[in-house]
Amino acid sequence: MKRLLLLLLLLVSTAVAAPRVGTHAGYTRVVFDLPRTATASTRVASGRATVRLSVTLRAARGTLSAPGVRGYTVSGRTVTVTLAPGHGKAKANILPAKGKQAARLVIDVPTGTAAARVPATPVRSRVVTRPAGTNSPLRPRVVLDAGHGGIDPGMHSRWVTEADVTLDVARRVRRMLRGHGVDVVMSRNGNQHLSADKASDLDARSRLASNRTTSAFVSIHVNASANPGGQGIETYYFGQPLAGQGRSLAVRENGGGSLGQELTRRAANNAQNLLGDLLAQAKMSFSRQLAQKVQSRLITATGAVNRGVQTDAFYVIRNPTTAAILIEIGFGTSPVEGPRLAQAVYRERVAGAIARAILDFVHAE
Repeated sequence: MKRLLLLLLLLVSTAVAAPRVGTHAGYTRVVFDLPRTATASTRVASGRATVRLSVTLRAARGTLSAPGVRGYTVSGRTVTVTLAPGHGKAKANILPAKGKQAARLVIDVPTGTAAARVPATPVRSRVVTRPAGTNSPLRPRVVLDAGHGGIDPGMHSRWVTEADVTLDVARRVRRMLRGHGVDVVMSRNGNQHLSADKASDLDARSRLASNRTTSAFVSIHVNASANPGGQGIETYYFGQPLAGQGRSLAVRENGGGSLGQELTRRAANNAQNLLGDLLAQAKMSFSRQLAQKVQSRLITATGAVNRGVQTDAFYVIRNPTTAAILIEIGFGTSPVEGPRLAQAVYRERVAGAIARAILDFVHAE
């Protein structure tokens, strides 16, 4: 009986060690859940950030594919994050449990990318990639998903309707990509839905990227807020949101209401399950690279507020079979951005930035 009680106490005091990783402007954040609030001391030396805790975690190790970090090791009360060359600084904090949120160890690694900009260099005239072991060129294949459509118009304001804006921008991106030899597949080419059932609609869109030759999946959306001051552009790739980050946007884009909450829950569970999948993590690393290129190009081209690159559980990009991102190209509810998004010249500028970023990405691959 004593052994059984000891085992139960050990299980209660042990937390799952696989971390959540988020990339933000200027830093990468690695988050470990803890069984309870703890104390910690941090030492950074020889390319490692070592944190000693007052609680025990389950032993684990793995690789991390994010700027500034390379891997992690958990042994007893010691957590070690291996830093990338040139990243000799890191800081750790303990966040106490709050409501249903467990206590967390948060390690922030500066990346120095807060003010990074991609120069406006000309793109090459023809894009081709060659699969290993062949001599014939293969055109890159990109899937453009114009968010919403048909029975789901998305956000609506006095200036714009989301489904109209996303389709127009997607068509413009398609024209530019095809002009450089890229094979483009559209999730929709009119005001239509793929299924009257929202979950099936999002499934059908995401399956368009399942082809092995697809280089990127880009879902285009327009943001909304009850606060008229809300504005800016943000780009997402799939993963768990950072602690304290709300999920209202993911719920809305996943169908809204109880359906949106359920699909967000499913996608979040999928994100948790993928933490130990090295192949999935590698593909999400490509997604992060694409997201960073798109975000940088968009901010440079539009001068919009930079809301950064983030991770969240969007259902349409939940299966990382290829580089997949979701872009919120502005707030249609903003008295500043709403009128801009209604203008063809501004949409052309947005489309040009997205296209140039995609071309940069497929060349880099």
